[in-house]
Amino acid sequence: MYRINEIFYSLQGEGYHSGTPAVFVRFSGCNLHCAFCDTQHQTGETLSLQEIVDEVNKYPQAPLLVLTGGEPSLFIDEAFVAELKQQTRKTIAIETNGTRPLPGNLDWVTLSPKMAFEGGDAEPCVVRRCDELKVVYLGQELVQYDGIEAKYRFLQPCFVEDDEQRKANMKACVEAVKAHPHWRLSLQIHRILNIP
Repeated sequence: MYRINEIFYSLQGEGYHSGTPAVFVRFSGCNLHCAFCDTQHQTGETLSLQEIVDEVNKYPQAPLLVLTGGEPSLFIDEAFVAELKQQTRKTIAIETNGTRPLPGNLDWVTLSPKMAFEGGDAEPCVVRRCDELKVVYLGQELVQYDGIEAKYRFLQPCFVEDDEQRKANMKACVEAVKAHPHWRLSLQIHRILNIP
């Protein structure tokens, strides 16, 4: 049984798959408590793997299934991923803070380490390889991510409610990408376009 906050169909709003239709399975609970976290993931209902599959299969048109949270690596294993693959026929992606080892049969790993932030530094990042490294940027030194092997590197400005601070975060992020061109800018298009 798995504690699930929500399962929904939308567009991936960030990173490499931005704009791609996807089913999101959001797990309840996280082992970090980042001060800037904007996801209300604590509540949820307990579902079996078959109930998760049945809900995901309501959206056969979606090519991508994203395991997110919270922190999904706290709850999944290779058998879980294998069953999702077999029963949904979707590409299985994960969004993780990297503090736990990952099943080896995931199709796509988005690593978003939080070690540079208050509340995110409670546990070290142990994942050292990923498909995409997506860093929430608040002006931290980027050299700390050099030891992570990634096909793609994205900087994403930290979203805050205050307009002036949000603009300053965006400007700093753009300047960081210009200064470090092996990184790319990631925007939260679901926020910009108000996509649920």
